[in-house]
Amino acid sequence: MKKRIKSESKADLQSVFEQLKSILQNFEPRLLLKVDEPGSYSLDAPYSEKYKRELFFGAAQIKKNYVSYYLFPVYMFPELLKGMSPELKKRMQGKSCFNFTSIDKELLSELKQLTKSGFERFKKEKLL
Repeated sequence: MKKRIKSESKADLQSVFEQLKSILQNFEPRLLLKVDEPGSYSLDAPYSEKYKRELFFGAAQIKKNYVSYYLFPVYMFPELLKGMSPELKKRMQGKSCFNFTSIDKELLSELKQLTKSGFERFKKEKLL
């Protein structure tokens, strides 16, 4: 019985990963695809004159017991987190990482908006 629960859990994590990856994929045309393999997806901003390198933008990765969603703009511009719901805040680990074992429509929608705000901020700062 434990094996069945564990395999369902892995399937659940895969589903969560696909949902989180889909948020980032919306921005792929303007960003650089760095990793796209099973359980790991990552995007960078193009080369920045200001920082003299490409900047990490975001990623989704399946870990052992959860899926991590990294959003670097909120690390660089923490004011983007103003008004974040307590539910999303509970998912934060560190300054720019959110961990999920499941995800509901409201959190997904809020994370989409936060990612869009981060993308817009990168544009405003001429990092894209």
